[in-house]
Amino acid sequence: MTEMSVLVCFHAHPDDEVFTTGGVMRLAANAGHRVVLVTATDGAKGEAPEGLLAEDEELAYRRRRELEASADVLGADRVVVLPYADSGMAGTGGDSDPDAFANADRAQAAAMLAGILVDEGADVLTVYDPHGGYGHPDHVQVHHVGVMAAALAGTPHVYEATQNRDHVRALTNLMRGATADDVPADRIPDLDSFGLPDSEITTAVDVRGAMDAKRAAMAVHASQIGDFGPFLSLPDDALLAAFGTEWFRRRGGPATEGRETSLPL
Repeated sequence: MTEMSVLVCFHAHPDDEVFTTGGVMRLAANAGHRVVLVTATDGAKGEAPEGLLAEDEELAYRRRRELEASADVLGADRVVVLPYADSGMAGTGGDSDPDAFANADRAQAAAMLAGILVDEGADVLTVYDPHGGYGHPDHVQVHHVGVMAAALAGTPHVYEATQNRDHVRALTNLMRGATADDVPADRIPDLDSFGLPDSEITTAVDVRGAMDAKRAAMAVHASQIGDFGPFLSLPDDALLAAFGTEWFRRRGGPATEGRETSLPL
């Protein structure tokens, strides 16, 4: 068995861990590496389906339970939720909250995350690309805080979790023809700004072997079924096409020859 490495995945809200790093988390855990999941907020600005929450149950509490269940499915050894409020999407009001992560003092937040990286002896940190994949203020902040924290902690490898814009465009065109009724129009992203173009992707990890765990992790986020429901209903081949590869851009240094197929664990 290879020497254990430590992977830390930094995300904005509970459920974000599944889409872009759920597979690499599960594969890393399967290989005997330590996996740590850090989220910046409690996700309290999410929208739960009517009737889901018990009387007097707060959404933040439910989302924490879902996060822990997802982390267990994905093989995380430790879950940390930083003490910041969820900003919600830009223009929804929460982004003006001084306690929102989007408005946090970056140096202070980075110092907090750096402490976790040092404590864990992190070898690899995942963050988001500079526009947070799709522009969510908390996601953008994850990028800036994560990059700063890695520099403070001396974490050797930083990867920007993203989506391959060109792959998504091709897949979307296919789905519009084959499964247009299955995927609502509001689930189709703005492909001019979503993720990164293929030319900027340095790392494509085949996570099809972890798809059962990834699908199960999606399912435990019942409060966010509006995000996951359209995908959970897809047939296996379509789900594999959409989520069977996880895409990253490696920070620092020239690109290696050819595209990487794994994180350096």
